[in-house]
Amino acid sequence: MILKHNSGTAKLALLGAAFIWGSSFVVMKNTLSAMPTFYLLAIRFTMASALIAVLFRKHLRHLNREYWKAGGIMGLLLLGAYVSQTFGLAGTTPSKNAFLTAVYCVIVPFFYWLFLRKRPDRYNIAAAILCIAGIGFVSLNDDMSILPGDLLTLLCGFLYAGHIIAVAKFSREKDIFMLTLVQFVTAAVLAWVFGFVSEPFPAVWSASTTGSLFYLGIFATGIALLFQNIGQKYTEPTTASILLTMESVFGVICSVLFYHEQVTARMLMGFALIFVATICSETKFSFLGKKVHPASEGMGKVPTGTEEEMR
Repeated sequence: MILKHNSGTAKLALLGAAFIWGSSFVVMKNTLSAMPTFYLLAIRFTMASALIAVLFRKHLRHLNREYWKAGGIMGLLLLGAYVSQTFGLAGTTPSKNAFLTAVYCVIVPFFYWLFLRKRPDRYNIAAAILCIAGIGFVSLNDDMSILPGDLLTLLCGFLYAGHIIAVAKFSREKDIFMLTLVQFVTAAVLAWVFGFVSEPFPAVWSASTTGSLFYLGIFATGIALLFQNIGQKYTEPTTASILLTMESVFGVICSVLFYHEQVTARMLMGFALIFVATICSETKFSFLGKKVHPASEGMGKVPTGTEEEMR
């Protein structure tokens, strides 16, 4: 396969995934004006479910009760993360939503400590301190208050972290594509139910809204997932982590270019701190040639292959 001999192409695939996910914050923000939250998520997860079912239809024979139980838990956490992120996005800007969501990378090592008894190392602790400072710069107003949308986005980060732990726990010796399918189906069904109970379904929407829904369901969930899988297979994990972290940077760039957001110096400082915290937690700065103590290896980085289902 050509990617095996061309790591540059693999890296482009990872950057493509990061760009798609980064741009999706603006697309989601614009779509929320025409489509209620639960129905937006229901349509998105339904499209993603159909795409995965078609692409990996030969794997369907693996489905059994264990997959439905594990995938159901993952789907519940995933929907909770998306709901809090989407409602949060309605009350904040795409760039702030992108960076505040990224704090899940810093939270994961502490969840590992809480649930799997794997103690975080000094890099994780340093990343947490940097991240808290960055959140303050991004979210706190002059009167030290925080917008409800930012709080919901932070909740999303915690739920994403919980989802990562669930994937790490349940994906052992299981078909990750079928787990992904079950969690998408679970999230879609629950979103349809919540939407039917709490929101009016829009009778008419524009062609641009249809295009946005297609982009979110097919590209931001399905295509980007495949780009990440391909890219990570032929790229060193540390390099892959850095490239995927660019999602939050692309989120800011797209927000400025297409949402015309005004980014202040204080927000930029916060973004920089959160970005450095994410790099620190995911890579321990190993790309700088620093030696990592063997006991700390494997901690603080989102497990390879476990975050592709979350977008």
